[in-house]
Amino acid sequence: MALPDPKSHRISLEEAVAQAKRYRAGMNKGGLFLRPELDDLLAQKGCAALRIYYGRKEDGTDTIILVGSDEKGNDMTNGVVLEEHFLCPPWCADASPLNS
Repeated sequence: MALPDPKSHRISLEEAVAQAKRYRAGMNKGGLFLRPELDDLLAQKGCAALRIYYGRKEDGTDTIILVGSDEKGNDMTNGVVLEEHFLCPPWCADASPLNS
């Protein structure tokens, strides 16, 4: 399957805040990935997009999994796969409406 036609991924801050509040009820608020790891993932030959999967570790902790996707929409599972993000909390922005 090919990648979908380009579209804007932007939403208003108000909608992002509402979505984040609904999702995080009773769970972690999010995660922080450092740029060098993201750069490695996105710099892979043929990487055209970033796909996000939500997962759960054996201990019940929710997690975020990132994988590159090629121009046909295939996951690049033989390349860089990221998961060990910094949990929020405690690694939350001090003054972000997305985690308040």
